[in-house]
Amino acid sequence: METHPGVTERSRPHLEPGDWGPPPPDHEAHLDHAARLARRGPRFDDNPRVGCVLVGADGFVLATGYHRGAGTPHAEADALARARASGLDTRGATAYVTLEPCNHEGRTPSCARALIAARVGLVVFAHYDPNPLAARGGETLRSAGIPATRVAHAESSSLLDEWLVQRAGRPWVTLKIASSLDGRVAAADGTSQWITGARARADAHLRRSRHDAIAVGMGTVLADDPALTARDADGGLLDSQPRPVIFGRRAIPVDARVRQHPLPLLHLPGTHLAADLFTLHRQGVRGLFVEGGAQLATSLLAQGLVDEVLIYAAPVLLGGPRSWLGDARVPTLAAAPRLQFHEILPLGKDVLLRARPAQTSAAWAPTTDAPHKEDPCSPV
Repeated sequence: METHPGVTERSRPHLEPGDWGPPPPDHEAHLDHAARLARRGPRFDDNPRVGCVLVGADGFVLATGYHRGAGTPHAEADALARARASGLDTRGATAYVTLEPCNHEGRTPSCARALIAARVGLVVFAHYDPNPLAARGGETLRSAGIPATRVAHAESSSLLDEWLVQRAGRPWVTLKIASSLDGRVAAADGTSQWITGARARADAHLRRSRHDAIAVGMGTVLADDPALTARDADGGLLDSQPRPVIFGRRAIPVDARVRQHPLPLLHLPGTHLAADLFTLHRQGVRGLFVEGGAQLATSLLAQGLVDEVLIYAAPVLLGGPRSWLGDARVPTLAAAPRLQFHEILPLGKDVLLRARPAQTSAAWAPTTDAPHKEDPCSPV
């Protein structure tokens, strides 16, 4: 197999598949690469997800790195270590990082100092570090004679958004919906299994397993008796399970399937959802996967407490009143909450629409902490 200049067969094991070779010549492509690396790290952690790509003066990728969680090497240190292990010279290289290199000596050394010691020629980062203890790494680099510049990059910013929400004291909230193309979650007779196909359900269960907890309203418990586990295609439990959370004031039936969940059940009143989310955060929940019902979804959206929406849409039309969204009290089109698509993923005959609130939409700002009604909405 042909080896690119500066990258030997010995060095290749230190690069992930698809990470080596001549990258496109623009900053955005390198930052795209760094963001993909960052997503390999733990999504819900004390530290943000960060990726780094070291590009040599000849335009070829020298090494890549990403942060694997609090207490492990930062992305820049990981990439530099990989370059050293391969015997590659980082002098004059450009470091592309999704977040400003840290300027703090804590559990790990300062990344800004590490880049200075490596004698890189340029540092391009996508977002300033919002942590005052670690910020101003760019200034440290520039004071050492190394140009450091910020280039706006949407994907890197979305990575940081997830961490900032958790730092604010509540979990990152993902609202998941499985519906017909016209937004209905059940037929007129209440049947809802299954609106979406096997691939969509498998994807949803995998995403369940990547969250710390999964929540539904009491109406869903009473109407559908969900297990709230993350399962494989054969119905077996996945290795990682989300903790079950029920919002509602009524008692959970003694024979409810959720009581058989392998993790302890959390039952919260749901009368003040913002306060309940802070309670979950104190319980160690950093990522919450919400699956219904309609009133719970509507209340979370109305209060600006949803960070990401996943809609698994099936090519079927049901009509009728069983919508996944209740009365959101939108007085006019201009006041409607707006979202931005981050992913459109075909899954067999279905499609996943992944969207986040548009930053410019004032309708997403937290409003009232009104209680939600206990209304059913079947989870996948």
